Amino acid sequence: MKNTGIWIDKQKAYIIDIEDNNENLTTVFSEIEDYHIHGGSGTRFKGGPQDVVQDSKYLEREKHQFKTYFKSIITLIKNSDTIVIYGPAEAGEKFKKEIDENYRDLSKKVKDVLKSDSLTENQTKALIRNYYKNNKSHILR
Repeated sequence: MKNTGIWIDKQKAYIIDIEDNNENLTTVFSEIEDYHIHGGSGTRFKGGPQDVVQDSKYLEREKHQFKTYFKSIITLIKNSDTIVIYGPAEAGEKFKKEIDENYRDLSKKVKDVLKSDSLTENQTKALIRNYYKNNKSHILR
């Protein structure tokens, strides 16, 4: 049985596969840009010309970058029997939503989506190992 744990945020994902007491860690880096939108007055005088900021253009580009990032992770986990997702903020939730909407067969394998702060590689391995050790009955459903 191949158990997989994923710790994911906007910059990177750690994928830990546990199979026959062997652990394999893969790191996937995203290419999601950090947007620093600059707007406002183009002059120091009050009421001067204003820059128009196209938020929707940035958000749409970020959405496509997330899809590409998620797709690269999904290709690595498609042969897993069970999956648990960890992450700070909303990256884990976004990833689960993508799986639910576009990868139905994989969606059934996701057992939990849990919040977690930023972790090192070794902390992530320990977190995933402990999850599967402590939730054996939960996994077998």
